Amino acid sequence: MVKSLANVAADFPILEHKINGERLAYLDNAATTQMPQPILDKTQNFYQTKNANVHRGVYTLAQEATEAYEQARQKVQHFIHAAHANEIVFTHGTTESLNLIVHSYGEQYLHAGDEIVLSVMEHHSNLVPWQQLALKKGIKLNYINLTKDHELDLVELKQKITNKTKVVALCHVSNVLGVINPIEQIAHWAHQKGAILVVDGAQAIPHMCVDVQKLDVDFYAFSGHKMLAPTGIGVLYGKYELLEQLKPWQYGGEMINHVGLYQSSWADLPAKLEAGTPNIIGALGLGWAIDYLQQFGMSQIADYEQKLLAYLLPRLKEIPGITIYSPQQQLASGIVSFNLQGIHPHDVATALDQEGVEVRAGHHCAQPLMQTLGINASVRISIYLYNTLADIKQLLTALQETREFFTYESK
Repeated sequence: MVKSLANVAADFPILEHKINGERLAYLDNAATTQMPQPILDKTQNFYQTKNANVHRGVYTLAQEATEAYEQARQKVQHFIHAAHANEIVFTHGTTESLNLIVHSYGEQYLHAGDEIVLSVMEHHSNLVPWQQLALKKGIKLNYINLTKDHELDLVELKQKITNKTKVVALCHVSNVLGVINPIEQIAHWAHQKGAILVVDGAQAIPHMCVDVQKLDVDFYAFSGHKMLAPTGIGVLYGKYELLEQLKPWQYGGEMINHVGLYQSSWADLPAKLEAGTPNIIGALGLGWAIDYLQQFGMSQIADYEQKLLAYLLPRLKEIPGITIYSPQQQLASGIVSFNLQGIHPHDVATALDQEGVEVRAGHHCAQPLMQTLGINASVRISIYLYNTLADIKQLLTALQETREFFTYESK
């Protein structure tokens, strides 16, 4: 039976913490999410009762830790609807997952004269690695621009995917705009031209149902800390036949089959791409986070965020001097970026912090997008399942007070 989200905030002890004497309204979930008490308890219990390295020992603790670690991999498989557990590679985060693809697949299969299609809304982690590969190998980068509504220009995208395109690399959800890209359609266009589709799913996975087989993505990357898990754990999903083709990009323990003095052979998937001792508690925490989210169902989480956004967006628009950069429809991603005329985004965020409201201000690791929008930075609100209407009202009140304060000070 699906649990209600009505009292979910009570599971998060940090939300009882006061900020500058005010109740905490944590609205920076796109950067990292908070951890519920059940996961905190399980983390402590693991270290107290089961802590051991994985895939190494035959003693009881090691076997129990290994079993739990591989169960976490299976949870990820089922959560994203992958065909096989060995299509799930644990990494340290989305950034490492994307770098793995670039350094392994890109180094092996892309050559001078090939083309890569990206968008101007990409996070630096899905832009800089491809940029550096292009500079090294003489590959052409083709960027897709935005429509006037701050959405991906799909007409331009389809035109720029040609027979020379080898990789299309896009975010599922923009970490600045909150726009949700039509990945299934884009995968179809990419595959028609023989290209692979690499998706940064960091901002999608926590907020919506993701079925990698239905989407037909070739690689999909995401992080645990944006979905209630610890920091330092990430996932690279890849179609089995593509992962099989990849050479290891890191070498060392546990990724080998046999090591001689002058030659080595590699283990089967996913071990060959997971060199060294992994982030064991991170993987377990990711599995526990999936268990926690599935109590409520991703559809209920998306619907709940829609309701909060439906309350927030029209009231934001009423604030004089505000510019909202996110598309003006309701967004399942929970991200809204804006600026207040005449007030630096960092000043807005600092003022909100004085009222207990925690938001992000800056370029959000998306400087090309900032340049496209004609700004240097923005304020970003990002909500999640434990946010409440009280958080939204606290934000709106603090924004009005911030605007009034800076308007008065400028007179």
